[in-house]
Amino acid sequence: MRIEKAERLKRLPPYLFKEIDRRKEEVRAKGIDIIDLGVGDPDLPTPPHIIEASKRAASDPANHQYPSYSGMADFNAAVARWYKRRFNVDLDPGTEVVTLIGSKEGIAHIPLAFINPGDIALVPSPGYPVYHIGTQFAGGEPYFMDLLKENRFLPDLASISRETAQKAKIMFINYPNNPTAAVATKDFFESIVAFAGEHNIIVCHDAAYSEMAFDDYRPMSFLEAEGAKTVGIEFHSLSKTYNMTGWRIGFAVGCADVISALGQVKSNIDSGAFQAVQIAGIEALDGDQKCVEDMRRTYAERRDILVAGLCSAGLSVEKPRATFYLWVEVPQGYTSTEFTGLLLTEAGIVTTPGNGFGTAGEAYIRMALTVDCERIREAVERIKGIGL
Repeated sequence: MRIEKAERLKRLPPYLFKEIDRRKEEVRAKGIDIIDLGVGDPDLPTPPHIIEASKRAASDPANHQYPSYSGMADFNAAVARWYKRRFNVDLDPGTEVVTLIGSKEGIAHIPLAFINPGDIALVPSPGYPVYHIGTQFAGGEPYFMDLLKENRFLPDLASISRETAQKAKIMFINYPNNPTAAVATKDFFESIVAFAGEHNIIVCHDAAYSEMAFDDYRPMSFLEAEGAKTVGIEFHSLSKTYNMTGWRIGFAVGCADVISALGQVKSNIDSGAFQAVQIAGIEALDGDQKCVEDMRRTYAERRDILVAGLCSAGLSVEKPRATFYLWVEVPQGYTSTEFTGLLLTEAGIVTTPGNGFGTAGEAYIRMALTVDCERIREAVERIKGIGL
């Protein structure tokens, strides 16, 4: 029997981080000590009070049955309370909040609600690969908006032709940004609202890194921009804020009609998030936020060590105000892929090539602050040893 993959799979390149894992294991098999600054998976543990809440909930038989497709009412209410406290944004937990099995799941599924074959989704490049993969799975065509240094890694809306804009159904944006660590202003979000309103485009803002910010900087929500709730939604995740990447819990909030459509897709695909995990999420959102402050201090210290070390090694990098990523310029004479290969084979350091996030990411690599300070200092010494 011949097994033949669907065309949608044939068109996809290898998933970026799966390929990085493969190369990492090849080098590790040679006995090389690996320092992994590649995939953005927090090395910090989930806070104890969240774990304890999950233990109690997992022991309750009432949580062993199918959960609600759109999320527990109590979890959605906790999301609404958190948004009010954090951003002063009012949400109706019954119509403007939907629980996700991690924000990646919602981002991948939102094109299925609105994209027909041949429709366009406006997608940042460089950007999280799921934006364009989800678009292609739905039969749509990604139109890549280049994020360039001279534009502070914000999309140039004026460069999008009217014809393209009129065919677009969805726009993905992501600030604080992965992989560039760029941040956005209220003026930028207001320009997105105006552009989306003019062209009837649904805005999908990925805000997974809004709480991972430093030096007294606190990113705003897209929904704080006037009119934002009429044109789009915001995706959020407990993964980075509370070190819960493996728990798979997140949410989308905003325009009720868009939330309803996403919920309709989900009700036909999954059976909701485990209620014990949602109860742990309630504890995270409503509980003591000291753990979030501790997380920020930890990553700020790591950021400062790595930025200073890279600069002393002759590399060019700006100190990020948010996210736990550094967007590092590749030395002259190397491509992104060549430089990540050099760091891996010659120094045992895993990084991510910028072109893996889109063609506009060429000439950069991404480093994640996901090892402790001692290992970061070791990474710096190894880089210096290459002699760039």
